[in-house]
Amino acid sequence: MQRIAIIDIGSNSARLVITHIYKNGAYNMVYNQKEALRLSQKIDKNGNLTQQAFTDTIETMKSFAYMCKLYHADRIIAVATAAIRNAGNGAELTRLVQRETDINLHIITGNTEAYISYLGVINTLPYHSGIIFDLGGGSTELILFQDRKILESVSVPIGAVNTTALFNTRNTVSSSVYGELSFFLRTRLAEYPWLKQPKLPLIGVGGTARTIGKMHQRATKYPTTKIHNYKLTVQAFHGIFNRLKNSTLEERRKISGLSSDRADIIIAGAAIINALFEVTGSKQLITSGCGLREGLFYDYYSKERGIPLIAEDILARSTDNILNLYTPDPTHSHHITNLALAMFDAWKPLHGLGKNCRRLLKTAALLHDIGITINFYSHARHSAYMIQNAKLFGLTHKEQLLASAVAGWHNGISKSYFSRDPLYMTMLTENNWQTVSRLALLLALAESLDYTQTGILSITRAGINNEGAFLELKEHGNPVIELHQIRAHLKWFFKTFGKPLHFKVTED
Repeated sequence: MQRIAIIDIGSNSARLVITHIYKNGAYNMVYNQKEALRLSQKIDKNGNLTQQAFTDTIETMKSFAYMCKLYHADRIIAVATAAIRNAGNGAELTRLVQRETDINLHIITGNTEAYISYLGVINTLPYHSGIIFDLGGGSTELILFQDRKILESVSVPIGAVNTTALFNTRNTVSSSVYGELSFFLRTRLAEYPWLKQPKLPLIGVGGTARTIGKMHQRATKYPTTKIHNYKLTVQAFHGIFNRLKNSTLEERRKISGLSSDRADIIIAGAAIINALFEVTGSKQLITSGCGLREGLFYDYYSKERGIPLIAEDILARSTDNILNLYTPDPTHSHHITNLALAMFDAWKPLHGLGKNCRRLLKTAALLHDIGITINFYSHARHSAYMIQNAKLFGLTHKEQLLASAVAGWHNGISKSYFSRDPLYMTMLTENNWQTVSRLALLLALAESLDYTQTGILSITRAGINNEGAFLELKEHGNPVIELHQIRAHLKWFFKTFGKPLHFKVTED
């Protein structure tokens, strides 16, 4: 097992994330620490970091170094961004960090920061084209990508903290000051004509974008707190921005979803997003919970494992990671998945579901048994909970909920169980539940065909004829338990599809 520590010293905050990488390649975060440094506010008139900035950074890095030692980190990757990069004495600070903590704090360029943030987004969000903005305390990185490839990128030295200081927007903001701020931001962004992309979404990385998403979730009573891949229209953003502009600092500190330590810099941060909407012409904001730190991890992980830096299928890669985390031998899960997908494809005229539902079935089938990690008894409901909360990338919030319901329903629980959870009942429609029932039945049948987890049955042919649906199976032993399980699901099949299921078994 490897233990990888990633340190990000930003202009507003500093972060330490420690991730375990296991022998089979699975990985998960085991520690996360955040410290509010506000380095962009600790710059003197000569453009140097103040003594207070040095003291606070060293204290934070000593804390991070202690935790790295406590967790036996095998590798520490530490980077510094805009505040230290742009300071006249930034290199001096990194040398002091090295001397005091034995950690090499590497100052990365703006272009490198943009690229690494792009890696964090492109490996965790299912969009082929868009404009990424990584809005920090002292800079904003802008990346235009199409077909998942970078076309343009730039680092602009405007962030939530330094813009707050420049226009004094901590408390109330007069119309004249806001006019000056807005003109300044539009003028700076207009230097990059490639930003004009009205058909592409804005993808926001960083605390400001996440905060806007959280505020909208609270205001609309969104049933989950997941912020990654959360979407807002430009109209929804304007509603939040207008509320922020017309409030005092004390009033903002009471707004649900807005943390008190960000209330003083949120107006400047939101103004930058507003200017991006105006310059790009975009109509949608998508919030990303992944950025620089995740990009640093993927860069390291891909080189260590010898895999592509950019995942071809982010859902498949993240599903495999969850499967390998919680399943010592995934052979059974892969066999069940192949069986379920074979029936899905053969009986498409019967269930009438499309390729997106096939993706959900595949995800649910691969992860249907991970709940055994908690308890074998009632493991289906544990699997459902784990899928619902797992870091699965490439699905919308509703799709992840659907996949979790399929995994739970296939073995002993149904809609009546999920009806106790307001999340499911709020987000899923009656049509969604019908889809879940059909997919769960296919998964249950697949589970029946390998109940002993020995690969004793395989499907040679499946389809629909005048008598109903049929399965032709080949046995590789004595499948007495499997055949009993299949028969137990025949009534469910007829009730769901209005046709009987016939099966025939031949010897290998």
